[in-house]
Amino acid sequence: MTDGSSLPRPQIDVTTWSDVGSRDALDLVASSVAEMIGFEIAIVSVVRGEQMYAVSVEGSNEATAAMLGVATPVSMVLAELERADDWGRFRFVPHERVQADVRTIGWVPDLDPVDSPDAWHPLDLLIAPLFDDVGTMIGLLSIDVPMGGLRPGPTQRQMLERFVVQAERALRMAVERDELAARIRLAEAARRVVRFATSQDDLESVLDDCRHPLLDGFRADFLAIRTYSTGSLPSAGSPSSNLPEHLVETIRGAARRAWTQQRVLVVDERGQPDDSVASPEEFYAALEAMAIVGMGTMMLVPLGAGHESLGHVILGRKDPGLLWSPDEQSGALDIARDIGQAVLNSRTLLQEQQMVSELRRLATYKSQVLSTVSHELKNPLSAVSGYVEILEADPSITGSARRSIESLHRASRRMERLVDDLLVLAVVEDPESLGQVEPMDAVPVVLEALELTRVAAERRHLTLEVDVPGRAVPVCCEPGDLDRVLTNLLSNAVKYTPQDRVISLSLVQHDAEVELVVRDQGIGISHDDQARLFTEFFRSTNPQAVAQPGTGLGLTICRRIVERHGGRIVVESALGEGSTFRVFLPAPSV
Repeated sequence: MTDGSSLPRPQIDVTTWSDVGSRDALDLVASSVAEMIGFEIAIVSVVRGEQMYAVSVEGSNEATAAMLGVATPVSMVLAELERADDWGRFRFVPHERVQADVRTIGWVPDLDPVDSPDAWHPLDLLIAPLFDDVGTMIGLLSIDVPMGGLRPGPTQRQMLERFVVQAERALRMAVERDELAARIRLAEAARRVVRFATSQDDLESVLDDCRHPLLDGFRADFLAIRTYSTGSLPSAGSPSSNLPEHLVETIRGAARRAWTQQRVLVVDERGQPDDSVASPEEFYAALEAMAIVGMGTMMLVPLGAGHESLGHVILGRKDPGLLWSPDEQSGALDIARDIGQAVLNSRTLLQEQQMVSELRRLATYKSQVLSTVSHELKNPLSAVSGYVEILEADPSITGSARRSIESLHRASRRMERLVDDLLVLAVVEDPESLGQVEPMDAVPVVLEALELTRVAAERRHLTLEVDVPGRAVPVCCEPGDLDRVLTNLLSNAVKYTPQDRVISLSLVQHDAEVELVVRDQGIGISHDDQARLFTEFFRSTNPQAVAQPGTGLGLTICRRIVERHGGRIVVESALGEGSTFRVFLPAPSV
């Protein structure tokens, strides 16, 4: 109740409270009291937090305008109930006992009392508290201005009792429907947040898309979402709210503590610090921030994933009486977990992109270094080789001098092979060097590589076997790259296989890939060596293998070539039992 001189009081939009059918039922109860019991004014109020809001007002237009949706502190109503006379379900407070400031409790009718000991006074209160099924007060039925100007007698009181029961039943249903609607609203907010959060990769877009679902779902007037910077990843979210830096840091500390406790921090003028959620310093910092942004109550919700605190959400309401319900608090924490997971996923993706970019940069740099060094070595090495060949052709050089020249020739040849391998490695490791790959027939390349190896195999009395289809086998690979892979694998097989044994090469076409198999009956590779076999410059620990010349780059080059074409290479081997290398390359899609 308020007269024209009252101060502004909290209000709600009654059209957003419960559903139309519930509000119509309350209006019917109120109008029945007014019409059938003989009172001009009937008001039904509902408890929300620490305020009681009038959601149905029947009577004069002045009373409706003054009271509908307006709040009355529950504490003041309880204080008046303590002083009231017990009239059954109703409580009557005669005007001489009313102690609260009438401007803060309700509307005062413009009424001149009739000349009677039982005359109704404008400040008389006749109210009936309404309860849920466990005895918690959920609202109030208030009546005012009896038609005859007299306080109700026994007959009227008995009739009023029946309407209290009806009002209580209607209000219970309305409250239950409002709570159900709130849960549905929170569930819808959660659904929209999850949908938006999982459909975006960009962190700013994720947070921006969450704003409207959170504001609508929690019926909030203020929202701030902020993630914290970590490592090379900057913070993201709502723009600065112009809060002092010390308040921002303190609030972040409170959010981190709240995430550890898996709780939210509710902040309002009536609240007290809860050390299990926030320290007094953190609570009062949040209270100060709330005043700066012009809110009457706030909820600080921590964002995180697993054990990691990633940021916070701040929801605010202007009306300090609209407290955050337990469903809203738990729902906010659930939604914050979903947002936190989306933040973590987005950050992980960004870190992976940064790592890929850095790896590409390093790969390009490494390729450039290898290419530069190899080219710088190749020219002087060619000069050395040329002069060694001239000296070898001189018949006057004999004895130890000739043996020294022959050693120089072998060393220069080995250096040339190393430089050539380094140049090839520089090319195959350069992510920019591979253009559009056209499908090609693998059969001719396989047969040509086999022919190039045949002479070396015959010198060691090795038998070469080949098994290829009698038709074209398309494969996605550069012909030169495929030839280099096969030549390397066949050369190794010849080099490490004792005389009078068999080396086989087969080509198998599968649905989505082509398999090339090089199998020998050589010295084999130990389990420990297999783990490092494709590492640059790796040479086997097997003495028989070490005795053979090599750069330690051949298999590395094979693997790089195969992988950059989208394939893979695997080895199966055991010491003394030979080795099998399998190369899988993608087949063209149909």
